[in-house]
Amino acid sequence: MSIADISVDTAIPFRLDLTVEERAEVRALAEELRRVASGLVDEEAWVAEARRLSCRLPLRLLERIRQYRSDAGPDGLLCLAGLPVDGDLLPETPSVPDSVERAATVPAAVAMLVGQQLGEVIAYRDEKFGALVQNVVPVPSLARSQSNGGSVPLEFHIENAFHPHRPHYVGLLCLRSDHEGTAGTQVCSVRRVLGRIDEADRKILEAPRFVTEAPPSFRSAERTEPHPVLGGSSEDPDLRVDFNATSALDEEAGHALTRLRDTMLATSESLVLAPGELVFLDNRLVVHGRTDFVPRYDGRDRWLHRIFVHLDNRLSRPHRADNGPVLV
Repeated sequence: MSIADISVDTAIPFRLDLTVEERAEVRALAEELRRVASGLVDEEAWVAEARRLSCRLPLRLLERIRQYRSDAGPDGLLCLAGLPVDGDLLPETPSVPDSVERAATVPAAVAMLVGQQLGEVIAYRDEKFGALVQNVVPVPSLARSQSNGGSVPLEFHIENAFHPHRPHYVGLLCLRSDHEGTAGTQVCSVRRVLGRIDEADRKILEAPRFVTEAPPSFRSAERTEPHPVLGGSSEDPDLRVDFNATSALDEEAGHALTRLRDTMLATSESLVLAPGELVFLDNRLVVHGRTDFVPRYDGRDRWLHRIFVHLDNRLSRPHRADNGPVLV
């Protein structure tokens, strides 16, 4: 389904369709931000101005962001539609490994403006060279890989599940859909499946009987210490798993992990993003993946901007040089 197919939850609104007037307001802010300093996304002055200008986003948008930040709801999603992208003015879709958006384009500025109201936009030195706005695009040499450059089905995962300071939120802004309009971002919230996990499996998944390796996108061979898959509150647990990179330390735990994956797949939804649609995933609650699609590598392939957001930068301060946004 597309964002347009998602109904509005009256208790915790998680979707917003911008009006024509709101879209114009966001565009004006993005244009103003685009011209700041040298026009480079990762420069300190540009990031500071993005933080300041984000306070001037349309009121309805600010309200939804704040509500979502307080409680992400049963699906853990914030879905926004009608953001300014201007597909006709876009350059060709990149098709190289480690593609990032260093220049302050309107779409990059839009992603940063919304992200800076949700929290602090961060990146990782060992992933895409620490760029704050990253491109999710099909890459010929990565076509069959379990990475953001692949086009085969991407396994369910929490973003950077191996890292001690994982993103709290992951944002995906669609600039261009795939040719067939079928490539979906698959999502499933642990809140939707918790009641379907039997008590014995819950106890196993809550125990430190699993390890997780860094994903292919990281220039790292890191592996975690043993950790649980379900942590925090037993009534409303956080999720830490990458079904491609997380391994069980014993056979019993392996079976529980497989059953969890099967349950999440059976409960999942597929979001087919259209240009100008932005979805945020609560990375503590939601696993995501991708359906397969057929890229043509003709400059018109699927193109998303991706950003990561932390709620509290103090928690990762020892890992960020000069108090900057990049974790080392």
